[in-house]
Amino acid sequence: MGAAQGLASPLADKIAQFIEYKRVLGRRYETETFALRLFDRYLVEHRVRAIGAITPELIEAFLASRPRRRPRSFNHLLGVLHRLFDWLVARQIVARSPVSSATRRAGAARIPFIFTPEQARQLLDLALHLPDAPGTELRGPTFHAILATLYGLGLRVGEACRLNLGDIDRRRRLLVICDTKFGKDRLVPFGPRVGKMLDHYVALRRARTPVLADDDPLFSIRAGSRLRRQRVGSVFRGLLPRLGLHVPPGASPPRVHDMRHSFAVGTLLRWYRTGVDPAQRLLHLSTFLGHVQPESTAVYLTITADLLAEAGNRFEAFAHPLVAEVR
Repeated sequence: MGAAQGLASPLADKIAQFIEYKRVLGRRYETETFALRLFDRYLVEHRVRAIGAITPELIEAFLASRPRRRPRSFNHLLGVLHRLFDWLVARQIVARSPVSSATRRAGAARIPFIFTPEQARQLLDLALHLPDAPGTELRGPTFHAILATLYGLGLRVGEACRLNLGDIDRRRRLLVICDTKFGKDRLVPFGPRVGKMLDHYVALRRARTPVLADDDPLFSIRAGSRLRRQRVGSVFRGLLPRLGLHVPPGASPPRVHDMRHSFAVGTLLRWYRTGVDPAQRLLHLSTFLGHVQPESTAVYLTITADLLAEAGNRFEAFAHPLVAEVR
């Protein structure tokens, strides 16, 4: 979708130019573009007909219309507006920025919800049996396949949505993840179960649409249109009440990104339980997940009680002979 498509407020052309400016600098700017489209729609709905009519009070009203429970989410939306209007000021399109709201102080870091294998199986089964909606096809198999890919390979939602049919390297059993976060590409190996699942899903696609090109989206429910991550998140949230999940004290309600967290924690747990030292393999997991620094992966070592218990068991097994020797 072009940057200007669908924009209709007095800022439409400027927003489109700003988005293109960011993309020329190497930013995908997808989440930010979604936020700016919401702002553009708000201006249209409130009959704002001139850039000069965008006041601090209007900005405050827009922010209030998009409730954000988490300070990080609110600050992201606020930051997008800040950067847009600072860009407009630098180009003398507006005299001063109307964005004057203060950022919110972040609280404790969010504790993700970690899906057990059984919970993940239930979620995937519910997704598989989603009925087709008007204008869609293979809705259940598509959401089953994309959620299984998120849980089984730890991809980011945006990475999975951007996959094309040609990104599956069946000979080497790899997914080619192009232009991911930080502008990097990476190869993600998959095992026979994920490979079989993807082959089955692609066969269903080809049965409906025999002529599919390598650059066609892998996950699609509307005549070749690419699934958007907002749609994946919406369907994910719609399935949650049917799972009857118990959210542990201190943890946040599940988000679709928690499928990636669950993959990472599950990997570390398997290493602990099979005698593999996670400290020696953390760089491998970091590379698999596409983290720039291993420190971003190390946070998973303290994310669940199960992991802490396994770490404690390993420490006791290590320390007991030493304590006995001292005695």
